[in-house]
Formats: sequence, C-alpha cells, structure tokens
Amino acid sequence: MIELAAMEIVRKPWGSKDLRPWNGRHDETAAIGEIWFERADKTAPVPALLLKLLFTTERLSIQVHPDDQLAHALGLANGKTEAWYVLDAARGAEIALGLKQRIAPAALRTAIADGSVPALVNWQDAREGEAISVPAGTIHAIGAGLVIAEIQQRSDTTFRLFDYGRPRELHPDEAARAADPGPAAPRVSPLWLTDTRTLLVGSPYFVLEHIDLPPGSRWTLDAGCETWLLVIAGDARIGSSRAVLGEAVFIDGERAELAVGPVGLQALVAYAKAKAVPDLLLALDREPARRTTISDPDDVPPLATIQPQPIQEAQH
Repeated sequence: MIELAAMEIVRKPWGSKDLRPWNGRHDETAAIGEIWFERADKTAPVPALLLKLLFTTERLSIQVHPDDQLAHALGLANGKTEAWYVLDAARGAEIALGLKQRIAPAALRTAIADGSVPALVNWQDAREGEAISVPAGTIHAIGAGLVIAEIQQRSDTTFRLFDYGRPRELHPDEAARAADPGPAAPRVSPLWLTDTRTLLVGSPYFVLEHIDLPPGSRWTLDAGCETWLLVIAGDARIGSSRAVLGEAVFIDGERAELAVGPVGLQALVAYAKAKAVPDLLLALDREPARRTTISDPDDVPPLATIQPQPIQEAQH
C-alpha cells in the first residue's frame, strides 16, 4: 500500500492562522494548532503511529502521557511515546523536557495545585533541525514560535499539569501517577547510518530517520511495516504520487520507488520498528550508499511550490 496521506486540521487556542510554507492555509478566522496525517482510505485499519505537524504561537500546556502499563490499567489501548523534529524555530523559542530535579509524587501534586509547575520544568532552547525524544512519562511542553513534526504512538491521552490560565481541566492525580517526576533522560546524538540516512530517534515503538537524497536520483524504500514519509524540502514521486513540501506518504508492505525531483529531497521517515532497518533505502542508479555501523541490525541502538491537497477539519 502506497498512498498520499490525507490531512485533517485540529484547531487549538495556541495555534497559528498562517501555516505557510508548510501548508497553503492562511488568513483563517481561528487558529490551527495541528495537522494530522491520516490514511486516505477511511475504511483502512487504523495505523499504530500518528504523524503530525504542530504550529505554535503560544506555549502549550505542561503535560505528561501514560506508558503502556498505565494505559492498560486505565482501559486504554496503549500509552504515548513521541518524538519531535524542529522544522522552524523563532528566536528565543523553547521546549521543556523533564524537571530540573527529582521530586516526590506528592510534591508534584502540590505544585500542580498551587500553579508552581513552570518553575520546576527544565526549559531549553529549541533549534531548527533538532530531534527530541519524549518517552511516555516525561513531563514536557512546547513553547511559542515553533513548527514541529511529531511522530507518536496513536493515543490522544494527555494529562495536563499547567495550562497558563486557559479554561481546560488539569489532571493532578493522573499526572502524578503517569509522570517520572525528575530530569529527562540524556539526549542521544543523531547517528549517521549512510551518506543519505541519519538515525534521529529510536524507541521500542518507532524509528525516526532523516533522509537527504540528491537531485534526479532514484531509490527504493523497502517498507515492510507501517512507514510514514514527510517531505521537509524538495519533492519526489513516490509510487504513483508526487509529494511536495509539507505532504506525507503512507507506505506499508511495499517496496516503493522514489524518483527525486530537480532540487533533491529531504524527508523524515518514521516506521514501526524498534531498530533501524539496514536496507531501508537502496539506490537504483548508482552505487549503494556507503555504510558505517548499520551492517548488522543488532549494531544499531534502539533508538518549493506548494500544491496543498484538500484538508478536512478533524473532529477532536
């Protein structure tokens, strides 16, 4: 299965009224916070992963997501581990990841009740081209002035700890139960796999890579499992569809041919595996890309002109 993904918009109070250049929507009367990429075939099975674009003009809530174990205890299908890739960052843009120091769950509940959570979280600069792993249980927030691509386990379960006075419910008990109330795990540096592939994030649920393909080249993408490709520069014909900046393609159980356009292609590729796939991307018209550490899968740690398609507004 190879299909150009459908897009659904999700309106958020912290969103943007101008999504250009990532999407042609602008001059809207209500802010759009997210674009969700979905299967074009509405009768198809629901994918395990959800790919999004986020557009922020205000800080999002400080929040946490449950892991699989807690999600199952709550009667939910699964938890929510996610990863971000910063596509654009205004000067001074920040993200929050983990707390500055470890505290007791009871102290976290008190901080939620008295509104002191923002002083506890670890705010840090957000930079274009940066990838950030956000395992379930990590207290986190996304600041203003950012465009972020997000890949996640398919779940909409969010427990809010602080919401900057917006009239939305906070979840002190659930958040304290779900959260690891301490610093986030150390960041893992991107791993250069080949001259065209960089491993950005690995998790038990998905792998996120960046690919950079030269103009006019031809490749096969061997998607033996659920795979999402998001164009972040240039364009390519993927199967029978042409994908341009801000568009995504869903591939599953297929070897898709990629014909890269005249300015090259940069894309994010996320797939439902716990380790990087050695032969994910193979050249059709030149020598195979030179490899370093990916000769054995066990060597890899788990870790233009816009032509926007019609977008549906999501009912979320």
